[in-house]
Amino acid sequence: GGRMEVLEEKVEEEQGEEEMKALEISNNLQDMETKVSMVQVCIPSDVSDFDWSSIDTSQLPSSYKTNSLKEKKLLHIADHFLQQYAHLCPDRKPLFLHPVNECGLEKFVSTTVRPTLLPYAELYHWDGCASFISDYLTMEPLESPITPPSSLYSPTTILKYQRGNCFDFSVLLCSMLIGAGYDAYCVQGYATREICTLDETLELCPLLRKPQEIPKEGMKKSNKYRVKPPPDLQSKFELQQEDKKKTETEVAQKNKEREEEKEMEKPEHDPLHGLRVHAWVLVLSGKKDVPETFFINPFTGNSHSTMDEHFLGIESVWNHRNYWVNMQDCRNGCKDLIFDLGDTIRWEIMLSGSNKPLQLLSDAEEEKELSDKETDDTQEKEEEDTSFDMPPSWVAPIQIYPREFETRCSEGRKVILYKKAKLEKWAPYLNRNGLVKRLTIYADLDCTEVVEVREWFKNREDTLDIREVNKQTQLTTDYFSPGHLLSLKAHTYTSLEPETEYMMEFYNEARVDGLQKRIETANEMTEYFVGRDDFLHVRYMEFGKRGKKIHWAGTRTDINSRPIVQIKECFHRNPEKPADEDVAERIFLITEDRIQLTYHLKDKYITASKKDFFKAAEGDRKGNEIVMTPEMCITYQAGSSEKDEKLLHLYKLLQELTAEEKQLKQQVRQSEAEVLKILKIRENEETNVKLSVPIYNTERNEKRRQQYEAMKNTTEDELWGQGEQDLDYLAPFLIQVGHREKMTKGQALQVRDDCLTDFKHRLINKANIIQACLEKATEELQKKDQWFQQNQNRLSAEEEEDFLAGRSETMFHIQILELRLNREKQTAPQKYLALEEKLRRDPRLAEHFSHA
Repeated sequence: GGRMEVLEEKVEEEQGEEEMKALEISNNLQDMETKVSMVQVCIPSDVSDFDWSSIDTSQLPSSYKTNSLKEKKLLHIADHFLQQYAHLCPDRKPLFLHPVNECGLEKFVSTTVRPTLLPYAELYHWDGCASFISDYLTMEPLESPITPPSSLYSPTTILKYQRGNCFDFSVLLCSMLIGAGYDAYCVQGYATREICTLDETLELCPLLRKPQEIPKEGMKKSNKYRVKPPPDLQSKFELQQEDKKKTETEVAQKNKEREEEKEMEKPEHDPLHGLRVHAWVLVLSGKKDVPETFFINPFTGNSHSTMDEHFLGIESVWNHRNYWVNMQDCRNGCKDLIFDLGDTIRWEIMLSGSNKPLQLLSDAEEEKELSDKETDDTQEKEEEDTSFDMPPSWVAPIQIYPREFETRCSEGRKVILYKKAKLEKWAPYLNRNGLVKRLTIYADLDCTEVVEVREWFKNREDTLDIREVNKQTQLTTDYFSPGHLLSLKAHTYTSLEPETEYMMEFYNEARVDGLQKRIETANEMTEYFVGRDDFLHVRYMEFGKRGKKIHWAGTRTDINSRPIVQIKECFHRNPEKPADEDVAERIFLITEDRIQLTYHLKDKYITASKKDFFKAAEGDRKGNEIVMTPEMCITYQAGSSEKDEKLLHLYKLLQELTAEEKQLKQQVRQSEAEVLKILKIRENEETNVKLSVPIYNTERNEKRRQQYEAMKNTTEDELWGQGEQDLDYLAPFLIQVGHREKMTKGQALQVRDDCLTDFKHRLINKANIIQACLEKATEELQKKDQWFQQNQNRLSAEEEEDFLAGRSETMFHIQILELRLNREKQTAPQKYLALEEKLRRDPRLAEHFSHA
């Protein structure tokens, strides 16, 4: 009796202590709620104006408005699980188990997940899914930042209205990831203010993050045979002192700037740190070759390590099959968490197949709280729960139509602010110039001084892909995808005016001359080549000054051209020639009438052979012939004590070089003309931007749509239809029989077989004719492209436009032929079967077949 009294007193004391703790917790929560009401949350106007209570739910399926028997049983299990959880963990917040949906009906969170694989290649991978969700949906903050939401709408409704909170984002993203084959889970937990409010103003833009460079260990070269440098007679101590002072001042200045920047970047103290509720996605390693477990923030679509300090703790995780409660300590955030969901000590599972799903109360506590009858009922229910499986999702199939997938951002535009950067996104075809993304980089945190602007384009006919504008140097660099008319790869310039500084890069594989890069300044031009048969890799040209300015619009390019001062060419080694006969560099000094040749080095030689030619003046020539004298050539033969070469050989070499000099001058003028042509075309492309629309995109390509419909109608008329029903398809074969009214069974079968065979041959011949036309048109297109590549430098702008117009017509003709051929192949069996059925029902043949 005394022991029982002591136990009762202890129980009363424990109950009293628990009541006091509960009072303290409730008081703290009340204080925190008053603080929360005082904290101002910046909500965009377009988000705060939306009223979820006004959405139409009348057209939703019945599964949104009623619960099945299995769902009701699941809710009962969830309530029982929640009671035990609250008893065992009274200090923890209630679990997010069964919020109401858009129809006001309680639904278990796991059944809201609807695994879906959508028919877009980009959504087969986690980064594509996360990027789409972050772009397509508009973020809404939680009503209370420290409590989970009271409702969780279906992913279909969230997609329809393109907005939602972090839980809506996570459920939709998790549904897509599970459908794509990932081991993904929704997470309820706690995160920092920046993560919860989508504040990225202190984060570096992902487009500016540089990949980590792996240092390469260079081979250590021996210094044994190197020439020793002359001794340094300066005082090393004085130099060290000067360097030390400079280093100290630089370090102090940098530290001061860093401290000032850190002070400006340092976020304000958050009174709700550690209490802000957030939902995100957990992806476990294993499936889809995921090497390491990671988090995905659905607001940004970025991946984070599980050690990330922005994620402060986890309450629970769930997928479409089960629900797990985290039982690990989160004092250090998520750094120490082990994500082995099969560990029942670290993760409490709700529905268990083999193990007991719930942590049972102790017998003594059950005797006090429940009667014997209730205990028996509870045990029976728990035995039933052990074999309970998660019911299927109540959500309708998730669908995203191609137009919505292409448009992405709500209202077609999205702006994200980062640290010293602003990122803008647009839907394709929204901007007339094809702009889909722009990154503006600033020098200061207030984003007032622009340093650089990067722009991304899509669907441009000129294949422009990226443009980078440096606002400090005023340099613009355009990057092109393969397929540009002039094989342009990149173009760096300050102005599209002629004879200004620029650099052009080309796709050398698409050019006949192998030109890879061309750089021009006020008086110089340098060309770089790759893969040439003559081993030329650099051509340098220097120009003199000209009195008048060039007027290149509508005039010939050789009028008032800049005088050429010199031309220098560099060649790679030709292994088929001896080194002292293989020219490495030749310089044509045109104003000085000199030609300098430098040959490649021979093995084990440090000097190269050289030849200098001095061309005779005009007065010293006999007609057009060159009079050769020994003084006109100075030669140096490396490693040879022989006498100079014979004058005849030098004379022939000088003649060859003189002829090549003339050709080079023409080549220089052609290069100048090509530059002017490129600049003119680029100017026209920028003033009249044209966007390309795929031929199969009938929504935007109105012209192609009308042509396709017209072609479709004509092909449908050609099909076995109304026009052919009036024709007597048996007439030619009945004439061969001679008597139509009376036919034997054999004759009827013969007429039918001949008709079908003839029709089959007609179908085959028709397909062969279309195939031959297609091959002929393709061959003509290849010939035209080859001709254009060979003559593009000689064509005028009008001739080019005519060529492009003819080429587009040929391309369209080829596409029509391809469509007709495919249609013919697909419909031929149907036509044959249709004729066979009509012959079987023909009254002239039917009686013979009916007796058969």
